Amino acid sequence: MANILANDGLAQSGIDLLEKEGFEVKNTRVAEEQLANYINKNNIEALLVRSATKVDKKLIDDCPKLKLIGRGGVGLDNIDVKYAKSKGIHVFNTPEASSESVAELVFAHLLNGVRFLHDSNRNMPLEGDSQFKQLKKSYATGIELRGKTLGIVGFGRIGQATAKMALALGLEVLFTDHNTKEATLDLTFFDGQSVSFNLKNKDLKEVLANSDFVSLHVPSQEKYLIGKKELALMKPGSGIVNTSRGGVLDEVALVEALDSGHLAFAGLDVFESEPNPEIKILMNPKISLSPHVGGSTIEAQQRIGIELAQKVIKLLK
Repeated sequence: MANILANDGLAQSGIDLLEKEGFEVKNTRVAEEQLANYINKNNIEALLVRSATKVDKKLIDDCPKLKLIGRGGVGLDNIDVKYAKSKGIHVFNTPEASSESVAELVFAHLLNGVRFLHDSNRNMPLEGDSQFKQLKKSYATGIELRGKTLGIVGFGRIGQATAKMALALGLEVLFTDHNTKEATLDLTFFDGQSVSFNLKNKDLKEVLANSDFVSLHVPSQEKYLIGKKELALMKPGSGIVNTSRGGVLDEVALVEALDSGHLAFAGLDVFESEPNPEIKILMNPKISLSPHVGGSTIEAQQRIGIELAQKVIKLLK
């Protein structure tokens, strides 16, 4: 039976499922420079990764026994998919497993932004005992999400999950997407009731100009999708959240828009210079920050583990 390396970790649910089918799973982290040697030495046929491990042409060439490369998550930009497939290697991901987790993080950043929680959590420990009244005054001009408009750029699974949460919270939703012209979203509640919403694709400029908040859900881009010109189209006092990929949003232009007061806040889970975000981003009091953890919840990791395991079993048995 094939050996499997989960180089960026794998939930126990996935390990249990694979081991039950007779696979040997090595759930360890091997450094990039030692990875090819480890794969060959341990006769690894399936390599499972997340975003940390890069699977490039050289690694693929150096590991002739590899049959499968699985990515836990949505994006495949850390894998040379085309070259792997040209070598007869199956490449797959888990596009549905983390949608809810990422969507919830969008709203964590939005709620942080409209109520200044990211900044008050920095200042309360430092000055909360001596400047309580002043801090209260500083953070007393928050706004509600309800009744506002959320613009979603990219309307795949995560974009649609974000839209559902927005609708449930009482926001209007606009979206733009190259592939989806219209969509029907079914909101299902705890007691089995459901409500359907029909949404139609809008032009990017229209979405930016008419949204109070914008959330980005697109794959890695060769150039900025949202730069100085696009940020200028956004409403004065609006906010933007990026949980998709670093390099989609021009961070220099973002800081300029925040410092000028044109934008009220930003929420970033991904960064241009990841894993070493720029200090101007990290220290900006108008930016809510998280370290690329959009799909990193216990529930999402369990779903990812099971989905990866099921696909490995289907392809190798």
